[in-house]
Amino acid sequence: MSQLQNYGTTLSGVRLSVVIVCKDEQRTIGRVLESVKPLAWEVILIDSGSTDKTKDIALSYGVTPIHQDWLGYAAQKNLAISKTTGDWYLSLDADEEITPALAEEIKATFAKGVPEGVNGYKIPRLFYIGETLVKRGGFYPDSQLRLIRKGSGQFKDRIVHESISITGQAIELHTAMNHYAYRDVDHYEQTMDKYARLSADHYFSQEFKPWRASIINETIHPVWTFFYRYIVRQGFLDGALCLKLNLIYADYVRKKIYYLRKLVESKKQKA
Repeated sequence: MSQLQNYGTTLSGVRLSVVIVCKDEQRTIGRVLESVKPLAWEVILIDSGSTDKTKDIALSYGVTPIHQDWLGYAAQKNLAISKTTGDWYLSLDADEEITPALAEEIKATFAKGVPEGVNGYKIPRLFYIGETLVKRGGFYPDSQLRLIRKGSGQFKDRIVHESISITGQAIELHTAMNHYAYRDVDHYEQTMDKYARLSADHYFSQEFKPWRASIINETIHPVWTFFYRYIVRQGFLDGALCLKLNLIYADYVRKKIYYLRKLVESKKQKA
């Protein structure tokens, strides 16, 4: 067990484990660990080989990182969950900060008692580029299942964009966490290209359907994505920054189709 120094908080008799997987997250890990102080029974931090100050920052909060070579997004998070001793766990990315208002809502949720059959809570996220909030254009509420009763589910095996599946019902909380996802626009663009390649690998190896790799899909899907996010989800109201982000996201959609088609063509050439 890796506890925050001088902590070991219980919430109306509920022990809440915080689980985080990370590598080279010195930009955000301190604010994340600080934010869970009012909630955490323990913190399980799985580090896959940080070379920056991530581990030193964690140790300053009384958290001893557990080293594990990278197993993949889902497997790494499931490993962290397996090490928890609490009744519930809060699964956070290393750039997701619990706001004081959200901490109070989580406390109140356990204080009034979890309804029968409810095994999870979804949490909305406020999306930041650097320190700039981007709330329109499809970036909010982006609710994620993060607060989960121990033993009710685990992350599904996907190469990228892993999600957790639980038994029972999930309810959405009202208060958002802060998601300090990217340093700047360039970081966002680079990461989306990485995700496009990983997504193509996933659909090629696990969920392949011919239409996914078609020229028609590559032409129509990005255009619709941009229209939906920039017009329907009112990205145009967030100025030039949201325009750039929506264009990058639409191009991400195009790229993952393009990369998938290239994988299919390569397989045919080798056959």
